[in-house]
Amino acid sequence: MHRGKGMKFVGDSRISAERKTFIPKDYSEYPGKTEAFWPNFLLKEWMVGAVFLIGFLCLTIAHEPPLEKIADPSDTAYIPLPDWYFLFLYQLLKYTYASGPFNVIGAFVIPGLVFGALALAPFIDRGPERRPSKRPFATGFMLLAIAGVTFLTWESVAHHDWEAAAQQGKIVAEAEIDTEAEGYKLMEANTCLTCHGNELQGGAGAPALIDVDLTPEEIHDVIVNGRGAMPAGIFTGTDEELGKVVDFISSIESE
Repeated sequence: MHRGKGMKFVGDSRISAERKTFIPKDYSEYPGKTEAFWPNFLLKEWMVGAVFLIGFLCLTIAHEPPLEKIADPSDTAYIPLPDWYFLFLYQLLKYTYASGPFNVIGAFVIPGLVFGALALAPFIDRGPERRPSKRPFATGFMLLAIAGVTFLTWESVAHHDWEAAAQQGKIVAEAEIDTEAEGYKLMEANTCLTCHGNELQGGAGAPALIDVDLTPEEIHDVIVNGRGAMPAGIFTGTDEELGKVVDFISSIESE
């Protein structure tokens, strides 16, 4: 801007003739502060990305991923659990007002209102202040959102049965199950497969019945008297049928 251009002289003062909005200077006004996107800037981005990728690969080698067994749609006892960054939404769906017939409220309405308000916050609070204390609306809403997400995530972690989850997702040995065997059909008729699975791979509340480390007498005793989460009296067949079930379970071995 040339000296005096666009200015009116009033005595010794200079007052702008026009009111103009503030326009930041072009990058060309800062020599040495700019650089070419290709290859300078992009090369730096690639180098930073490579460092993070190598670090991530080192973590995957040092710590095995928590893989679970193949998904089984017929396993009604399986307790699903999303990744940690979705735990607050998972916990929200457990409450009465956001589950069952009100699932739409918990899955769409409440998250939509919260994230919509966060998106509109910069447009609602348009003050030039940068200090959080000078922007009570934006600061208060952000603190409320962080507190809500933290509380729901904590509640989800605290009330989840981690031991049962570790057992239900555990990869077990596979075996060829003869579904036409009489012992299998007797187990199916006595609802044994509801907990132990169609492939006898086990579930959240029942162990796998492949390579059972029990004698036939011990298997008989567990079926009759129960053990752990399994109550007594589940099998309602005759003693002869019970013997066939015991023999069938004892014969199941992994491949």
